Amino acid sequence: MTRPLLNRRLAEFGTTIFAEMSALAARTGSINLGQGFPDTDGPEEIREAAVRALRDGRGNQYPPGPGVPELRQAVADHQRQWYGLEYDADTEVLVTAGATEAIAAALLALVEPGDEVIALEPYYDSYAACVAMAGGTRVPVTLRPHEGAYVLDLDELRAAVTDRTRLILLNTPHNPTGTVLTRAELTAVAELAIERDLLVVTDEVYEHLVFDGTEHVPLASLPGMRDRTVTIGSSGKTFSFTGWKVGWITASPELTSAVRSAKQFLTYVSSGPFQYAIAEALRLPATYFDALRADLQAKRDLLSEGLAQAGFAVYRPAGTYFVTTDIRPLGADDGFAFCRTLPERAGVVAIPNAVFYDHREAGAPFVRFAFCKKTEVLEEAVSRLKRLA
Repeated sequence: MTRPLLNRRLAEFGTTIFAEMSALAARTGSINLGQGFPDTDGPEEIREAAVRALRDGRGNQYPPGPGVPELRQAVADHQRQWYGLEYDADTEVLVTAGATEAIAAALLALVEPGDEVIALEPYYDSYAACVAMAGGTRVPVTLRPHEGAYVLDLDELRAAVTDRTRLILLNTPHNPTGTVLTRAELTAVAELAIERDLLVVTDEVYEHLVFDGTEHVPLASLPGMRDRTVTIGSSGKTFSFTGWKVGWITASPELTSAVRSAKQFLTYVSSGPFQYAIAEALRLPATYFDALRADLQAKRDLLSEGLAQAGFAVYRPAGTYFVTTDIRPLGADDGFAFCRTLPERAGVVAIPNAVFYDHREAGAPFVRFAFCKKTEVLEEAVSRLKRLA
């Protein structure tokens, strides 16, 4: 056959870096600080809620396409409790197979061939693939390091909008940089979206993982944005059950209906019993979320300080559970080469940030580490990394 088997829209996407680095960790016996999954399960009462649902026969057969009513109501209540956002559980909430499916369904539903999609670079790798599958053109706006953090250039964002721009794909708290966009920055994004009549898809899966008193502001809560914003949430990061793959969107009835039209031909339904468990998880008291933040903040500080002692320049994150580092103080400037040799040199696996960029040169000297691991694992990783100093 002369024609390539893989759809040309996906030709640039091979095996994800996460699969490569996780396989490298397993092969070398290294500590895996690459892929962002916890090494402990979430609350025992939520795991037991899933067991109870299985035994009671709830969700073992096809659940409703939009999601079980209990979870949709819990999502709506969560948005009201934390952000004062009112959503109708029947018409404005849609349950998905994790945030990744929510992203795919939203872009497949809302983007047509030739539409431009602005995304903040560096970005989660599925963003680029989903824009490509929808036939859109991705337009990166680069977050750049400045005074120990990554910042959004609002002038660059405004300049990126053209007559072909359909939507802005926003991620805050931001993976991989750990940036949390401020209310002022989000207000500027909202004003731009209204002025240019743009839709916005916001990936807010790290909404509860913010540190040092940082405020997470949902874009949909700002004036004029509720009816043009698709907000994506997920249980995996908040409750440490990443394998359950329970996510959701909240949006206006019209946007929710559009996304559901695409989603129904992806998985249709998933995670039946787990949906009931996550409905209970979303109703955990505020003390759970406070303890989660405190635990992760302590782990952030442990790993950040250890990386600095090992010779990295460290960008201490305001949110998520990733730390971005600059490897140039260690005499390196190629993140791919650095990460592929790091297991042999230090017995630790990380991710090169360049995979999250269209402008690969902008991300070349940066490497991401995950700190959603046991304290003793992070302590051992820090000890190993100090060999680099």
